[in-house]
Amino acid sequence: MDIEDLSTFVEVADAGGVSAAARRLGVSKSIVSRRLFRLEAELGVLLLARTTRGAALTEAGVTFREYAARIRAEIEAARETILPEGELQGRLRIAMPLSFGPTHFAPMVAEMARRHPQLQIHTGYSDRFVDLIAEGFDCAIRVGYLPDSNLVARRIGPIHGRLVASPDYLKAHGSPEKPADIPAHQALMQGTETWRFTDGDGIVTVQPQGRFKADNAIALAGAAASGLGIAWLPDCITHDYVASGALVPIMTSHPPPSAGAYVVRPPGQHPERKVRVLTDLMIEMFAQDPRFAEIGD
Repeated sequence: MDIEDLSTFVEVADAGGVSAAARRLGVSKSIVSRRLFRLEAELGVLLLARTTRGAALTEAGVTFREYAARIRAEIEAARETILPEGELQGRLRIAMPLSFGPTHFAPMVAEMARRHPQLQIHTGYSDRFVDLIAEGFDCAIRVGYLPDSNLVARRIGPIHGRLVASPDYLKAHGSPEKPADIPAHQALMQGTETWRFTDGDGIVTVQPQGRFKADNAIALAGAAASGLGIAWLPDCITHDYVASGALVPIMTSHPPPSAGAYVVRPPGQHPERKVRVLTDLMIEMFAQDPRFAEIGD
């Protein structure tokens, strides 16, 4: 029985269809279908019921999927054990934030590919929180204050940020001096998030209000520079705006607590070595990147 056929079947079962599995695997639908037919022919049973709307697991397919997934995991673990130290093979699927993933994190992933030429790396960029298990990602890079979840997270470094606004906005509306002043201002947000600020030895949580929202931090920085309101943004996004005077740090006596950048992965007793290696590399390169350093007022 071909392990590639077995692994392809697991991807189809988890993705919910041939097309989605083909996108995950980075191959054509015809290749996926050929592997499935070959596996079914060898087993002598129908694993998928194919319809015009896609494919659904048969009763035999549901049962076989559990065994196939365990076999694939065992083979991957065995392969990692016998490979020379540092040599990685297979495929690594990473979900990356769109806001500054391509500019700040992509070079780290490129270095991972350079160091491990036998490893296939597929990166998807989006600012939404992807479902790692349902969408077949090995791990994700997430930035901010990590919400509670069943995912396993490892911090790769701090993300420093601050409240900013344009000189024109401040001239027209004034500057908030304390967290309690924020609800009176137009806030530029990604959704319905809360903002956190230091207040002496404690943390104050504020619910900002505003009419302009975007799911991308770079878009929010541009909106703030256009005078639409105040925004809490990472320094690595606003650095050039602040340097040019297009944005001004405000309410500096109540800075936000440092957030973080994390590698998150689905729960499991032991992470795959390729995820561990990526995490260690990102920690190493994150610490050396001056764009993530804390910037003074």
